[in-house]
Amino acid sequence: MKFKEVIGIDVSKPTLDVCLHSLGSCLIIDNTKIGYRKLIFWVDKQTSCTMEQVLFCFEHTGLYSSQLARYLSEKQLNFILVPGLEIKRSLGIQRGKNDEIDAKNIALYAFRRKSEIKPYQMPDKSITKLRQCLSLREKLVKQRGGYMATFKEQSRFLNKSENKLLFSIPKKLIKQLNKYIKTIEQRLDLIIAENSEVKKNYNLITSITGIGKQTALHLIVITNNFLSFKNHRKLASYAGVAPFPYSSGISIKGRTKVSNLANKKLKSLLSSCALSAIHNDPELGFYYNRRIEKGIHKMNTINVIRNKLLARVFAVVKRGTPYVNTHAFAA
Repeated sequence: MKFKEVIGIDVSKPTLDVCLHSLGSCLIIDNTKIGYRKLIFWVDKQTSCTMEQVLFCFEHTGLYSSQLARYLSEKQLNFILVPGLEIKRSLGIQRGKNDEIDAKNIALYAFRRKSEIKPYQMPDKSITKLRQCLSLREKLVKQRGGYMATFKEQSRFLNKSENKLLFSIPKKLIKQLNKYIKTIEQRLDLIIAENSEVKKNYNLITSITGIGKQTALHLIVITNNFLSFKNHRKLASYAGVAPFPYSSGISIKGRTKVSNLANKKLKSLLSSCALSAIHNDPELGFYYNRRIEKGIHKMNTINVIRNKLLARVFAVVKRGTPYVNTHAFAA
């Protein structure tokens, strides 16, 4: 699609700083639906093209940008969500910063790439619900872990009979958090059951040895039920498990390694899956032991297995049939 106009938006909690690239004109509006209507009216007055030929671009700032994304999607307007780091690095050395400059830089970024950009597609409501529930569950699990660690340390050094209050409150909080986590997990099961496509892919992914419920759900959410990533290599790069070379000419010969620019949560889950697969999948267990015997580094092998698991995930989803361990049928 050819876009004739680009709008850069710097998102903050109370306001939006807007820049129309061709004219360089700027506007500040409230980050509310009233402000969004004012934005559409202003853009329509400022430009001579139709709204279908306008591209809105703003950073992915989570909660603060989600309402704007939903509004533009409902109005069937074209927009993209871009990581702030990508915009920053694309513009070279920058001096000084304020919201108006940021809006202009975002507009410039989108203008330079407008010929290759594909408008963002809002995920299905089920995916959004899954993301919200997983986020809440992660926060509760971290809180529970904190209270459990405190309770364990207090048990080692304090007398329970003399410090009943210090022991009773964390114990009650842990018990309550367990109930909340269980409630969220039940809600996740209901969301999966409500959407046939999500349920189908969830069952396919969990058929792979080593991949459990939480990893399967995170994969579905991150990939927008496997619509946002074309193959496992792109997802491996996003998760930070794809190795990249580091060399230049004859003087720089660094070792091939993964990048720190990654989704750390997904990377952590894949590491757990790899360890589980090594212990429960005879084929991967044999592969792991053989490489270790050859003197190959442990983490190098685990990373290879993480990539193998992602390859299996995309294979079963693309094929539409559960994973079959052919190693079990080998003579």
